[in-house]
Amino acid sequence: MRPPSRSINSLFISFIVVSLLSFQISSVVGQEGDSDIDLDDIKANASMLSFENSKLRDAYIALQSWKTAMFSDPFNFTANWTGPNVCSYGGVFCAPSLTDNATRVVAGIDLNHADIAGSLVPELGMLTDLAIFHLNSNRFCGVVPKTFSHLKLLRELDLSNNRFVGGFPKVVLSLPSLKFLDLRFNDFEGPVPNKLFDKDLDALFLNDNRFRFGIPENLGNSPISVLVFANNDLGGCIPASIGKMGNTLNELILMNDNLTGCLPEQIGMLKKLTVFDVSFNKIQGPLPSTVSRMRSVEQLNVAHNKLTGVIPATICQLPRLQNFTYSFNYFTGEAPVCTATRSGRVVDGQENCIAGKKDQRSAKECASDDAKPYDCRKSSCFSRFATSPTTKRTPKPKRPPVQNKPPAPTPSRPTRPVVPIESPPPPSWKSSGSHNKRSPPPPQSTPLPPPPRPTYKISPKPSPPSSSPPPPTYKKSPTYQHRSPPPPTHKTSPKRARWFLGEGMRRQLSATEQLASII
Repeated sequence: MRPPSRSINSLFISFIVVSLLSFQISSVVGQEGDSDIDLDDIKANASMLSFENSKLRDAYIALQSWKTAMFSDPFNFTANWTGPNVCSYGGVFCAPSLTDNATRVVAGIDLNHADIAGSLVPELGMLTDLAIFHLNSNRFCGVVPKTFSHLKLLRELDLSNNRFVGGFPKVVLSLPSLKFLDLRFNDFEGPVPNKLFDKDLDALFLNDNRFRFGIPENLGNSPISVLVFANNDLGGCIPASIGKMGNTLNELILMNDNLTGCLPEQIGMLKKLTVFDVSFNKIQGPLPSTVSRMRSVEQLNVAHNKLTGVIPATICQLPRLQNFTYSFNYFTGEAPVCTATRSGRVVDGQENCIAGKKDQRSAKECASDDAKPYDCRKSSCFSRFATSPTTKRTPKPKRPPVQNKPPAPTPSRPTRPVVPIESPPPPSWKSSGSHNKRSPPPPQSTPLPPPPRPTYKISPKPSPPSSSPPPPTYKKSPTYQHRSPPPPTHKTSPKRARWFLGEGMRRQLSATEQLASII
């Protein structure tokens, strides 16, 4: 009988394969163990170095811990992150302490467009004097550490265009000084917390994430000047409380958010609004006549919805209106003034159901259910609109009972008060761009660029930053494209215009002015 050589060979080969796999796995585990942050070693190194003060020693520990969690730095932004002079580290800026002018502290970190891959570490909470933290366009992933709650002086937090995940980072709700929050182009998900709109923010960018479950009803509590929610899956209605934002809101972009219901009449109270974009949603009903009260509006985009009725002449006659896009709806009429040629103004009303007008929908589309007039009182949002303080309805008086004597006169129904209109000087507009990575692209049009982001050059550097070209003028509905903007081509963060808090305006500030305005 021949020996089972074939079986022995198979067992031997299997043993070799398993051994090799075990060796590779152990090697990988060993390498990952080597990359773990050894805080004790970093503290031991810090004890052997000389620092100007304890604040800079803490900054050294925080930055060295963070550097250990960076796995790729293709442009060598952190190549000089060695030694005790943390104020010379690339992207790190120092300034006098608020409590002691003679003590230097780390007041800003700007690693925009560095394309660094890694994660945020809890030790960053040791940077308690930090006022600015900008990480735009990198490859940081994971979640925002809870230790960020120690950053009580943080005014600007920009985590945009990274790979952060999880629910809304609620730790930002505990930052008392925060004015600017930019979380766009990440993978945050779930609901947006109500408490966010009770904070004293000036600008909020949440677009291109995975937020759901509607816009919080207390939206109107926010004193914000710029709000960009585009390209999420929010659903639900625009809260009627939005009318309370009339004194502050400059720009509102809610496109492609799966919004339903009708436009609330309270949008007419947004007397300082220059940009209103609710395109690519499922909004129904007529275009409220109260839009004619938005005397400062320059860009008005309601395209790609299910709006019906007639475009009022008073809307087309708004004094500062430059771009009015109402295409791809089911409007059946428009005032003649809407089609009149006017220098410097763009009006796009194609693909509606307007008789005698070119480039309209087919007869079949105009006879569909979507084209039928919609009674906004049937909307699930109507009860909230009706109970809003700004739309409180006075009930009709009950008919008096039949009596032998003459009945008392029926009280007349009070008229709705007219909202006073002011005409502030128009702020310059450069709105935020949006690119949807989850929805199919709609019809092509001119893209809407991202707004200039605030930059802080707190301490001068040897190499001057390059400036970004100004974004083009908004003309039509933006094209939604897949995310992932091109990788950065420069090694230094570009100089960007300072977002001037409370005004929605932008202007360049010198290093001294910027520092003085923040700390």
